[in-house]
Amino acid sequence: MSMARVAGSFRDPAGFVFTRDGRLLRQVNRVHAETWDAVAASDLFAALWAEGLLVHHEVVDTSLGTDDAHVVIEPERLPLLSQPHEWAPGQLRSAALATLQVQRTALDHGMILRDASAHNIQFHRGRPVFIDTLSFEPIREGKPWIAHGQFCEHFLAPLALQTIIDPRLRRLLVGRLDGVELDLASAMLPDRTWLRFGLLQHLHLHARARGKPTEVTASDGPKREATFSHNALIGVVDSLRRSVEKLRYTPKGTVWGDYYDEVDHYADAAMAAKVELVRDHVRTVAPAIVWDLGANTGRFSRLAVEEGAATVAWDIDVGAVEKAWQAVSAGEPTDLLPLVLDLTNPSPGLGWAHRERASLVDRGPVDLVMALALVHHLSIGSNVPLDDVVAELARLGRHVVLEWVPKGDPKVDVLLSTREDVFTDYTREVLVAAIERHFTVLAVDPLPDSDRELFLLRGLHG
Repeated sequence: MSMARVAGSFRDPAGFVFTRDGRLLRQVNRVHAETWDAVAASDLFAALWAEGLLVHHEVVDTSLGTDDAHVVIEPERLPLLSQPHEWAPGQLRSAALATLQVQRTALDHGMILRDASAHNIQFHRGRPVFIDTLSFEPIREGKPWIAHGQFCEHFLAPLALQTIIDPRLRRLLVGRLDGVELDLASAMLPDRTWLRFGLLQHLHLHARARGKPTEVTASDGPKREATFSHNALIGVVDSLRRSVEKLRYTPKGTVWGDYYDEVDHYADAAMAAKVELVRDHVRTVAPAIVWDLGANTGRFSRLAVEEGAATVAWDIDVGAVEKAWQAVSAGEPTDLLPLVLDLTNPSPGLGWAHRERASLVDRGPVDLVMALALVHHLSIGSNVPLDDVVAELARLGRHVVLEWVPKGDPKVDVLLSTREDVFTDYTREVLVAAIERHFTVLAVDPLPDSDRELFLLRGLHG
């Protein structure tokens, strides 16, 4: 059996994540043995599992690792992985609060987080869950929380920018895996934020103090380092929690958030037929994982979830994704994950060697991609040739449900109303020719009282 290290797991000398024989495993190196044993003996893991805050793991045979292995664990494999720049502000807020609750529970067990990266959070069944099991260590008496600054850069600063200025500032997280520098966030935020105590303390003044040692001067002696009591550590967590809780985003004027609430391009019969066809196609494919591209607030994504598929509802409109997340987080646990995505500029490979954080295509192909009322936006709205659209769908999914929206449809007419119609290749014939180069057609169904059609496709190489 060959070992393959996960590309993004190399920075921590305490251990690494790898795969072996299809299993996802994590090695704890011997250098981290004393710390691991102390954390494992503290019952912290059981407490976090009971709160639903930590991904579950089992200790397995150490021989599965390298000669340097102290312990090897097998964490639960999550079906859907995301990155902070793909989250709506409400998701970033939920991830921040989850991280703070993990820290608070750790403090109750004599432990502390040494790593508060946003990349340590994933969303599982509609809830944020901490995945970095090696991020805990015993509290060092008198020492401050070493990950305080990291938390502020990864969570507080980007959340403040997105909720106070503009949610599009999440794009700053693409340019820097370590979050947003505090001095940059401080300079960008309006002056009124200096009057908000939490932002003043943890962001503005923190930015000014960066690079300066924490110290106090005795009246009759040399400088000495300030100490932090256990209660002071709890106070930092509680202060950050209050600050994060106040940072809320309310979508206004979203382009796609009310798309299906204001339907004027589907007859009732067409919409009813579309719902049943999509459901039937999902049942035919029986996918474990579905990506719904251009999902709006996830109406059709939920059909896939109802059929047992873990589903990502991707959309370019952060307001639509926020609305979907609010519905998910307010309800019962569900395998629906709304995420922000511009398909014409998708998530790239990030970090070291472009492999530390996987690109969109590197996270596929998935069992089923749904491209409902999407192709015309890419081909006419963004000038992507039909063949390129179809080829990209083939890279992303082993099966595809594709909705064809021809010229003459009200939505295509809207796209063409402000530009010259130079799209001579936007025809059904061109579409079918492209499909035949990449897929086998399993079904084609017209939608009643409409010129639209629904294709079910299977990739030639999937």
